[in-house]
Amino acid sequence: MSDGARKTSPKSTFHFLAGLSSGITSAVLLQPIDLLKTRVQQRTSHSTPHHPHGASALRLALAEIRSAPHLLPALWRGAVPSALRTGFGSAIYFTSLNSIRHRLSSPALANANNHSSTLPKLSHIANLTSGAVARSFAGFILMPLTVLKVRYESTLYNYNSLPRAALDIYRHEGIRGFFSGFGATAIRDAPYAGLYILFYEQSKKHLSNLYMDKSGTGGAATINFASAIFSGAVCSAISNPFDAVKTRIQLQPDGYRNMVHAAKRMVSEEGLRSLMDGLGLRMGRKAASSALAWTVYEELIRRAEGSWTKKDGVRGGEKEAGKL
Repeated sequence: MSDGARKTSPKSTFHFLAGLSSGITSAVLLQPIDLLKTRVQQRTSHSTPHHPHGASALRLALAEIRSAPHLLPALWRGAVPSALRTGFGSAIYFTSLNSIRHRLSSPALANANNHSSTLPKLSHIANLTSGAVARSFAGFILMPLTVLKVRYESTLYNYNSLPRAALDIYRHEGIRGFFSGFGATAIRDAPYAGLYILFYEQSKKHLSNLYMDKSGTGGAATINFASAIFSGAVCSAISNPFDAVKTRIQLQPDGYRNMVHAAKRMVSEEGLRSLMDGLGLRMGRKAASSALAWTVYEELIRRAEGSWTKKDGVRGGEKEAGKL
């Protein structure tokens, strides 16, 4: 094995493990918010003049959860598929994103400005492209878990276990059922991820110039956390219509055949506001999950890179001593 292969393999593995850790952490902590979002979007799909959108749907969803025999299990229903999907999704996303960004990175940009980011520095277009491609790739691989998660959280399906849910989907819809809503998901996630990376990197750059100390390390975690919250909230608002459409297709594939049909039916029957179902919950969850995932990920990578640099320095010193 070459020296390059030895260096790349453990680093890629660590990016995978760092992404897995950050994804699982954010998914488990924020599962109640994700559950509420699914229930609100589910309820508004059956809305009538007596069951309006928005705050009323949220109150009804909360009342439904509170009426469960055991509150905590009810709030964390779907936590296992959510943790698996978000954990492995983050692992695949961060690993592929790191690989893409290293291939697209320019030495001139890398040396232009030190700030809180551990990511390679890219142009605006490269930031958009790398985020969109990495997220679409991860989303496709994890789509079956996404469908399982949404169905398991919903009250439209009385699944008692993940294996039973998977078997039921396969029996009634075949393999295609595990990819319900992928078109809407891809159109939601690709622009979201691309814009997120762009806003996130620019926000970190400006905040670093204002608040970071001369060493280039002080306050990095705080800057990354604040940048992630801002980017997550803004990009969630932009992409929420696709999230609302995706959830409808995954919950009711017989009634909403595809993305275009679902969007037209939602707007014609419920108005444009139906495309903003769950916006507040999604903005809150995405902002928080992005802040947790990216801060944990970048801190783990920062510490690992410091360790790698020290080891490389020791090896270099040993080689030079051997030559003397």
